Amino acid sequence: MAVDYKQSDQAVYETELKDFLPEKIFDGHVHLFDESCLPQGYEFPEKDCCRKFGGQFTLELCLEYIRTILPEQDFYLNSFGHPSVEFSLDSGAQYTGRVSDNKRYFGMAMVSPHDSIASVQKRISANRLIGYKPYLNFVDWKKKDEITIFDMLPDEQMEYADAGGLAVTLHIPRPGRLADHVNQQQMIELCRRYPNVKIIFAHIGRAYYLQNVIGYLDGIAGCPNAYIDTAMVNHEGVLEYAFNKFPRERILFGSDAPIALLRGKSVEINNQYAYLMGEDYQIGSTIYDAGHAVEFTSFYYEQLRAIKLAAGRAGLSGTEVENIFFGNAFRLFSQIAINLS
Repeated sequence: MAVDYKQSDQAVYETELKDFLPEKIFDGHVHLFDESCLPQGYEFPEKDCCRKFGGQFTLELCLEYIRTILPEQDFYLNSFGHPSVEFSLDSGAQYTGRVSDNKRYFGMAMVSPHDSIASVQKRISANRLIGYKPYLNFVDWKKKDEITIFDMLPDEQMEYADAGGLAVTLHIPRPGRLADHVNQQQMIELCRRYPNVKIIFAHIGRAYYLQNVIGYLDGIAGCPNAYIDTAMVNHEGVLEYAFNKFPRERILFGSDAPIALLRGKSVEINNQYAYLMGEDYQIGSTIYDAGHAVEFTSFYYEQLRAIKLAAGRAGLSGTEVENIFFGNAFRLFSQIAINLS
């Protein structure tokens, strides 16, 4: 499959990113899967972004993209499967295990609250995975807007993660995301109840616009086992706030590939956000530029641009930038892997 990369993309790398990015990049938030993880003959809906990548996003395809968009970087990653009810969680964990060496490529299992603790233990231990990722799609007994963090994370599963010192990457629920008072309470309670679990709040708590983050990082900032990743956040103001208000040694770069490889940009609109898209795929609050009035680069590059701008505004040192892009994640995931071996 040909990598979607244009001369204008290369210009972004050469003129804006090349001199800023460190030699090593650890992407802590990547979705990898192949056809074995899906029902036989399954086809993604017409506007699902997975169609762009042939209905799968394998490690090989991911690395092909990365060699193109980050040609001078040494690349590491942490991956999990596809967060869909059609996705086989066992097959997904097996695929993740096959492509993870716990040295350069690390992996997590996807889990459902319906999973027995025995199946979760097997999924993680048999495939040498460093933790797991729940998802709100698997909570099927409540309306989407009413789902809570504790609906997604049964006590038994969290007790197992706590005993093993595992990592959990959490995409928090509820329309208010990080600013939701129920989420705020449960995020802190989760960290305190399970102090040995490294809890990574994905997408900076899904705070894609400024008012959704201001004043809402303080609680988890005080929890030493709480981390945030930057996946799909390309708002420089949100990133600057996080760099200033959250311990920098617990911030991890993440992209959310393959979605991050689409052409588009997340934009703030009247204390909301939307994905302004250059391709006709549906990824949530999408506004498609059907008239092609704008030439887009990838969300991946827009995230890197925003991190560069925010890092400058927040006064990050070169070492701090290197740690956010690589050192923080590598130390975290490597230590978990060592403890499991």
